[in-house]
Amino acid sequence: MTCREIILLLEKQSSERFACDWDNVGLLVGDFEQEVRKIYIALDATEETIAQAAKEKADLLLTHHPLIFKGLKKVNTQDFTGRRVFELIRNNISCYAMHTNFDVKGMAELAAGRMMLTDCQVLDVTCQSEEGSEGIGRVGILPEEMTMTDCIERVKQAFAVDTVKVFGDLQSRVKRAAICPGSGKSVITYALQANAEVLITGDIDHHEGIDAAEQGLAIIDAGHYGVEKLFIPYMVNYLQERVEAVDVVGQPVKPPFLYI
Repeated sequence: MTCREIILLLEKQSSERFACDWDNVGLLVGDFEQEVRKIYIALDATEETIAQAAKEKADLLLTHHPLIFKGLKKVNTQDFTGRRVFELIRNNISCYAMHTNFDVKGMAELAAGRMMLTDCQVLDVTCQSEEGSEGIGRVGILPEEMTMTDCIERVKQAFAVDTVKVFGDLQSRVKRAAICPGSGKSVITYALQANAEVLITGDIDHHEGIDAAEQGLAIIDAGHYGVEKLFIPYMVNYLQERVEAVDVVGQPVKPPFLYI
């Protein structure tokens, strides 16, 4: 299959038109007509990831986070981003990113499903489609009312994380939950407006966390990588079901940092 043919499959899952205006998604490096025999899927296009993709002899690197966010003036081995672009070109690997378009059409529903939320609504509406409102995150009802302690354990199991950061009373009871994989700072206001009692997300800072808790919104920060890593197995399965002559490999789970 060509890169263009695979992109058409990716567009059916999460069209680029659902990406936020500030984002940079799609084919960032490569040739639309390149023949693809192997796809390597990861969350980030780090130097280590690109080296792994090259070792796997991949023709296409599919990531969630874009390698390129702003304009490049140079592509050489002295520039941090340029060095990675250079390595992709040198190894004849195309690079495609599905970021906020996958957040809108994919990630939010997946994460809500992991928490078994029902009666879900879009948390932060970013656009409209034939199906109605689309956007970042979801807010819905947990399977049963539970203490924050029990909700924390459910989050750990659902997203296979060992530790989380929590703002709020561990003995408080929660039923209505909001979830926003990745960085959830921007959706705290929407979670409060939606009368959520707990927000499950990542990248919450000190002041944002304590301010949310004081307004009655508990927060479970499972980490940016902790929740979003579900992108990898989902897209591996999605492509394996749709491409026959292409090998699809997912990067093994490896958090980018350690708690010591």
